[in-house]
Amino acid sequence: MPLRLDEMLKVTPKPDAEGDGTQYIFKPTLVGGARQFSLTDRGLEWQASGKSGVWPLDKIAAIRLSYRPVSMQSKRFRADIEDSRGERVTLYSTTWHTVALMARQDGGYRAFIVELHRRLNAIGSTAYLIAGINPTIYIAALCVMALLATAMAGLLVRAVWTGEFGGAIFLIGFAALFAWQIGGFMKRNRPRTYTFDELPMDVLP
Repeated sequence: MPLRLDEMLKVTPKPDAEGDGTQYIFKPTLVGGARQFSLTDRGLEWQASGKSGVWPLDKIAAIRLSYRPVSMQSKRFRADIEDSRGERVTLYSTTWHTVALMARQDGGYRAFIVELHRRLNAIGSTAYLIAGINPTIYIAALCVMALLATAMAGLLVRAVWTGEFGGAIFLIGFAALFAWQIGGFMKRNRPRTYTFDELPMDVLP
C-alpha cells in the first residue's frame, strides 16, 4: 500500500537510522570497498568502485525501487538511480560485515530514499519513478510459474489417483512454500509507476 511522502517523513526511524537521511554508506560485496552517497546543496554525490560524481537533482532521470532478497538476507531492497546521460548507481539496504554476516540497514536506507524523493519533489523533478522489476523479466517469470504450477498440479492428481498420499502431502507442502516465497517476491516486484506523493511501501524496508 502506498504511503504519502509527508506521512513517511513523520514515521519514527528504526534504531539503525543514520542521521537525517542525507547520507548512506554500505558495502555491496565482501571483497569490494564501501559505497557512499550524500545529498548536498550540489545534488547527489556518490563514491563507488573507485569512481565518484555529483549529479544535480534536476539531472536525475529515473529511480527504480525493488525487493531483492538473497540467500543470506531475505529482507533486502534495491534502488537504481539513473541520470540524464544514462549513468546508473545502485543502492542496497544491506551491507557486508564478514563472510557470514550481511547486515540490514533498514532505517538508514529508508531515510535516504525518502529524503531523496522529498528533495526531488521540492524542485519539481520530472524523474520517472518505477517500482518492481523489468516488465519483460516479470512476464517471463509468470510464464515459468504457470508451467511449474501446471506440472505440480498434474503430479498431485496422479499421486492422489494412485494412492501415493505421502507424495501428495509433500507436493502440497512444497507448493505452499513455493507460493509463500516466490509469490511474495512477485507481488512486491509487480512493475508499476508511482508518484512523489505516494511511495510504494512494499519495496521499502
